[in-house]
Amino acid sequence: MLAQVIVVKNDHVLMVKQHTKRGTVIWNFPGGGIEENETPEEAAIREAKEETGYDVSLKELLYFSGKKYTYIGEITGGELFVNHDLVENEDVLEAKWISIHDAEKFDDITKPMMERFLLQQKKS
Repeated sequence: MLAQVIVVKNDHVLMVKQHTKRGTVIWNFPGGGIEENETPEEAAIREAKEETGYDVSLKELLYFSGKKYTYIGEITGGELFVNHDLVENEDVLEAKWISIHDAEKFDDITKPMMERFLLQQKKS
């Protein structure tokens, strides 16, 4: 099981550039595996902190695919920083605010989730 968080501020989304298990490099939302005795919410918050340096709070569950929880979150503290000394961050190359209009940064997985997020925001 996985958990991730989408954080958008000023038309920019917080993303991490990382190596995938299949050997490619992609931009993805901060997130990762849910550890034993950890809730999906706790995992999303922990992963965001480990991968970006930011403290986040979760506003709502955007989507659950059966294996991945995707939350909408907001920054509550910290600063943008990737700690490359953490074993958990071996695959993370960079964390950055990406324009929600920068189509090149989104792939077949992140693009539909970003579209779902934007649709949700229009309804709110």
